[in-house]
Amino acid sequence: MDKKTIGIIVAVLVVVVLVVLGVIFLPSNNEKGSIDGNLEDIIGKLYEGIPEDTLPSSLTTFPITENIEYYLGTSDIDYSEAVVSEPMMSSIAHSVVLVRLNEGANVEETMQKIKDNVNPRKWVCVWVEDENVRVLNRGNVILLIMTNTSPDIIENNFKNL
Repeated sequence: MDKKTIGIIVAVLVVVVLVVLGVIFLPSNNEKGSIDGNLEDIIGKLYEGIPEDTLPSSLTTFPITENIEYYLGTSDIDYSEAVVSEPMMSSIAHSVVLVRLNEGANVEETMQKIKDNVNPRKWVCVWVEDENVRVLNRGNVILLIMTNTSPDIIENNFKNL
């Protein structure tokens, strides 16, 4: 073989190795980075596939502008925006919260604070079972799910965004 052929073979092998390393070390679709877009629109996507008659009838989504501790169990959060989806009045315990953290905020530490402090019994006479309280993230966006109706669907919809 001449030097030109060997050079081409080496170049092809380098490309193949880089592609393989990229497949191994780059995040999969379920581990994608942060979610861009309006948090209220994202909340709407989380409810896709859930029959309306299983959700609270007066479900409303609104920005959290004060008293974030009521929704997340702590106010010690470095965030830029947050929204909540809860019923205005209902006998169903239900809360879905999205929080976009500021750049550089410690996501894992914030998630742990929420897990340690959130109150699944914050409602009068109703509560969410512990296994139905979930805290997960995609990049700097944290999702808190507290509902006894369809938490798996909401979680899967978030992971598949």
